[in-house]
Formats: sequence, structure tokens, C-alpha cells
Amino acid sequence: MQSLKPQRRRSISYAKYGYFFILPFFITYVFFMLYPLINTILLSFKGNGTSADASVGFQNYQYLLVGGSRPAQAIHEEFVRSFKNTIILWFGNFIPQIILSLLLAVWFTDTKVKIKGTGAFKVIMYMPNIITATSVCALFFILFANNKYGAVNSMLLDMGSIAEPIRFVNDVTSSRVLVMFIQTWMWFGNTMILLMSGIMGIDLSLFEAASIDGASSGQVFFRITLPLLKPIFIYVLITSMIGGLQMFDIPYLFHEGTAIQKQLETVAVFVYSHFHLQNPNYGYSAAASVVLFIITGVLGIIIYRFNTTGEDRAAAKRDRKRSKNSKLLGGL
Repeated sequence: MQSLKPQRRRSISYAKYGYFFILPFFITYVFFMLYPLINTILLSFKGNGTSADASVGFQNYQYLLVGGSRPAQAIHEEFVRSFKNTIILWFGNFIPQIILSLLLAVWFTDTKVKIKGTGAFKVIMYMPNIITATSVCALFFILFANNKYGAVNSMLLDMGSIAEPIRFVNDVTSSRVLVMFIQTWMWFGNTMILLMSGIMGIDLSLFEAASIDGASSGQVFFRITLPLLKPIFIYVLITSMIGGLQMFDIPYLFHEGTAIQKQLETVAVFVYSHFHLQNPNYGYSAAASVVLFIITGVLGIIIYRFNTTGEDRAAAKRDRKRSKNSKLLGGL
């Protein structure tokens, strides 16, 4: 009599079909992200103007970071100034932005605070984020124009507070403060929504237990909300840093005439300006882009490492290992 052996059921894996769904992303990424990045790196080793096709090695990087001869020193000073402007403008808008967004996010998600029309408030606060930067810049340029026809100058002159119009746009301090305010006003709503999503993901039982134990609002905020909000906070910090280092539209548009203001020239403005000269400095622009890319990557890693403990990284490693093992067992 022939022994009956249990037949092993063959499992069907549909994982391969998932590659067809993610293929459009990779095609788009290669054409619009990876190829431009590689081409920019190659372009950074080439000359400028009439010698744009000639290979110059690391000369462009040397001119930007070290300087040297008279033309190279001018490029170096301009790049260093633009990098300083970038850091100043980013810190000046990120710090008030994150403080305001965090306070509003906690306020809107607090179950003890009964606010009517929270949905309308959220929409109004998020609305500046969807307005084009050109429109916002034009609005503030009209409000703070240097002449007597500017709305703020006109009001101050009528009140007798000033004798001559204040040159808001050209003054170093006032122009930077205005750009910082515009960036904060445009982006705090987006940051608030992200932080609210993180707070709403925290287990409500923790807040209820803290309330039963008699914890104050400050204790709940610093001992429950902030520690558990760390993942989304790291995401906000890194994305804000990337956006701040690549700041372009408002600093580029906020000026009178055709000359870009030196106190508002960021690294992105430096790249664009040298790329569109009569004799374009493609090499300088590409080298500055690569330097900015490296600085952004290094700062992102530092922020991530600084805000995550060894236990967090070990837990993430265990999760990846567990996920890998489950995939291997599923394929058997």
C-alpha cells in the first residue's frame, strides 16, 4: 500500500507585482533627481564662461572655500557671505516658527480647552502656506516700500511719528527681519499641522492618568508630550533645516530694482545668480550646490544622531531585523 505523504501547499507570492506600482516613482527619481545630481557633480569640476567645457579639477571648490587670487577671493567672500546670510535667515525664522507652532498645536489638541471654530482657525493659519511666494513678497513689498507711498511709511508720516520715510527694504536689519517674518508667517501653519498629528497620535490614556495624578499642564507638556513627540519633532527639524538652507524665493524677490541685496543673498540665490550671468559661471554654481548638499546631509545626520538615543537606534535595528525575518518566513 502506497503511503500517503502530506502535500506541501505552495504559497503564492504577490510581492513582485508591487514593483510595477513603485516603478513610476523610481523612473521619475532617476530622471528628475539622480541624473541632475550626478550631472551637477560632474559640472562642478568644469570651468566657467567661455571655458565651460574644460576640466579644472577641484579649482571651483578651492575658490569657493579658500579663495586665493583676486577673482577667486571675491567669489570666496561672496559665497561665505551668502552662507552666513542663509544661517541667519534660517535661525531667525525657524526659532519663532517652532515655538509658535508647538504652542498652538498643544493648545488645539488639549481636551481641557474648549475652543469653538478650531477647524476655521486651522484653515486660516495654514492658508499662507498655499499662497505663492511671489504674491506674498509683493504684498509685503507694497506695505513696507521705501518711499512715502508705502502703506507703513504713509501711516507713520500721517501720524507724525517720522519725518522721512524709513527704507525698510534696503536697511540690513529691517530687510532681514521682514524676510524672517514672511518665512515664519508662511510656514508656521504647516509645522503646526505636523506637530498636531504627532500629538494626536499619543495615547490619550497617558494624559488621563496624568490628570488623575494631579499633574500640571507644564508637567504634562515636558514629561509626556515633548518626549513622545520626538520622532515628528526630528522630522520637522530636519525638513525645516533643508528648506532653510535652500531658501531662495523670498530673499531673491525682496529688493528694489534689479540688484539683489547682499544682506539677503543666500546660497541658493548665489547659485542662481552665477548660473544666469551673461558669461555663466556653471562651475561655481555647481560646486556651491554640491557643497550645500554635503552640508545639508552632514547636519541632517548630526541632528538625527543628537536627538536619538542608543536605545532608540537599537530598537529600530531590532524592528528592521524582525521585519526581515518575517519576510523570509513568509516566502517559505
